[in-house]
Amino acid sequence: MNSRYILKALLISILIISSISIRAQETKKLYDPTLDGMKQLNEAIVQAKNSGKHVLVQYGGNWCPWCIKFDAFCKADTAISKVISTDYIPVKLNYSPENKNDASNEFLGNPTRFGFPVFIIIDGKGKVLHIQDSGLLEEGKGYNQEKVIRFFRSWTAAALVPKVKK
Repeated sequence: MNSRYILKALLISILIISSISIRAQETKKLYDPTLDGMKQLNEAIVQAKNSGKHVLVQYGGNWCPWCIKFDAFCKADTAISKVISTDYIPVKLNYSPENKNDASNEFLGNPTRFGFPVFIIIDGKGKVLHIQDSGLLEEGKGYNQEKVIRFFRSWTAAALVPKVKK
């Protein structure tokens, strides 16, 4: 009988620890459904204009395993992280049942047609320069580093300025 109580206490402890762990994971959400997408975009566009960078929008949601996977992939790769931090103003734009950010989606040219995540490059004037289907950057059950770096480097502000021969 004593071992039954120990077993019950152990099971209850495991459930409590699991519950705390799940709650901790839930608080680390990449996308914030409470944010106004147009406000996020407008603020990022101003920052891009002032810094000479482009805005990189990652449009997706916390419900999307490929969105979470892409974020982790970029954070784990120092070359990718460096390109993003050096050349872009990053924005995580939420798409979820509670906030689809319809006005942002319309402003961006309906990128949701490509699925999630989808990446949008915007210049400092607010012009959408490119919409990238993330499926083209995938390889197997993850992302291809060469394709991702090429995509990011190809759409930097500096990459779009033609080099004049002297």
